[in-house]
Amino acid sequence: MLQNQKIVIIGGSSGIGLATAKKAAALGAEVVIASRSEDKLRQAAQQIGEGASAYPLDTTQETQVQAFFEKIGALNHLVVTAAETSGGPFLSTETAQARQLFENKFWGQYYAAKYGAPRMSPNGSLTLFSGVVAYKTMAGSSMLGAVNAAVSNLAQTLALELAPIRVNVVSPGIIDTPSRSKMSDEARSRFYASLAQKLPAGRVGTAEDVAKSVLYLIQNSFVTGTVLHTEGGHILI
Repeated sequence: MLQNQKIVIIGGSSGIGLATAKKAAALGAEVVIASRSEDKLRQAAQQIGEGASAYPLDTTQETQVQAFFEKIGALNHLVVTAAETSGGPFLSTETAQARQLFENKFWGQYYAAKYGAPRMSPNGSLTLFSGVVAYKTMAGSSMLGAVNAAVSNLAQTLALELAPIRVNVVSPGIIDTPSRSKMSDEARSRFYASLAQKLPAGRVGTAEDVAKSVLYLIQNSFVTGTVLHTEGGHILI
């Protein structure tokens, strides 16, 4: 149980972050969520329930991240799921797009760790997010793979530097979340069905699957420096 534990979830207004926030609140935690969209934050806070607080935050802006942690004060656990991702062939992708990907997924998590860790309790935990393409090479994913690998390495080094605070990484595979809302329903269904036939788990993941991984890393005090692969066996195929 997580009574008297303050859990901050950046990216907590939708998808994996929201699923994690709901599970943490159900276990008695005080939940703080942050993301860019104020509308989504309001809706998410209502879903999470009484006691949840929400703050608008753009993690690409270092000063905003610093001010956010100054505002919320002491905390026990920090989870950073927020990130916009992109991909494409290496030679035809604009350098600006690659830089923006790093701004969103790497530097956003870097800033959160930098300004959140000093306010965390010694028995707290920090959970960052990598992804399957750091561990399974896929054409068109050179940028995202590099970013995900950078996040994993950062976290494992921080597990040494920030100890006794525990630092871990969740590395999801293909997860059915609103992040693929730009695809048509038909195209998304075909994509998921095709992948499900190949995955050893026989299906694509859900936000709840990944939220369970996050809660495991928060609650198990003997796990640090770990990359928890939650991808249905995708790296095996």
